[in-house]
Amino acid sequence: MKILVTGGAGYIGSVVTALLLQAGHTVTVLDDLSTGHRDAVPQGASFVAADVTEAGDVLDPSYGAVLHFAAKSLVSESTRDPGPYWRTNVAGTLALLEATRRHGTERMVFSSTAAVYGEPASTPIAETDPALPTNPYGASKLATDRMLESWSQAYGLGAVSLRYFNVAGARGPLGERHDPETHLVPNLLRVAAGSAENAQIHGTDYPTPDGSAVRDYLHVVDLAEAHLRALDRVAPGRFRVYNLGTGSGYSVREVLGAVRRVTGQPVPAVEGPRRPGDPAVLVAGNERAQRELGWEVRRTIDEIVADAWSFTRERSAHR
Repeated sequence: MKILVTGGAGYIGSVVTALLLQAGHTVTVLDDLSTGHRDAVPQGASFVAADVTEAGDVLDPSYGAVLHFAAKSLVSESTRDPGPYWRTNVAGTLALLEATRRHGTERMVFSSTAAVYGEPASTPIAETDPALPTNPYGASKLATDRMLESWSQAYGLGAVSLRYFNVAGARGPLGERHDPETHLVPNLLRVAAGSAENAQIHGTDYPTPDGSAVRDYLHVVDLAEAHLRALDRVAPGRFRVYNLGTGSGYSVREVLGAVRRVTGQPVPAVEGPRRPGDPAVLVAGNERAQRELGWEVRRTIDEIVADAWSFTRERSAHR
């Protein structure tokens, strides 16, 4: 199948592109390189440097599907400056959807987020739980879900929205290169590599087994495999939402322990107070994805850290 991947020069989009190529698909990556990297586009994919609003200039009736990753994704930035989030994530997706309708593209798999749930009353979180985002980033992603649902109902688009929790790990030369880096695993690995002095533990008195917050960490390859399964199973005129996570999660201390085990480094940590608004536990229920997509989590936290550590060292060696 011929597929357009928007945001395919980014972390997750590049790994999904690699798996699509491996599965025999023909892939065009569209990315404006505002946060992505040209050298992250896997060999074998065509590349177009353009904004998501220009996807209509790339799509034509030969494309069978779009996998949509292009978005702005920093929660704190979205609160300070929401305009670009509504412009890129909502108006940009609207332009993309209009292009798919114009060219007869029948399938879309959308990169959504757990941020649509806001602060849930309980965990594991199910797809049927209320979506009450607490920041413009989450709200923009939920708005896109609503657009996809209406496009499916009115125009027959087959669409899937995949709501991620915390993604980490790497696939060979494809890993996290965010600036600024806000994610736990790469920040811990910066300490292990000697690029930062110590790790930060925000909150040690949560009602969890070790007092630190619990989050759902998923290997990027497990996540990417879910996209291919969703692509195979998406049906015309049908919109489905799937949470992607482990169903159990890991505490901050458990992730720190995995980093120490894998790297063999002491990784000193400084304990501090809770951050305002941080819930004790955020974990995804994944029963629907298991049942309907035949998807399962296959990689452990140690494998996540090991692959990310290999990527970190490889990048350091070539600087």
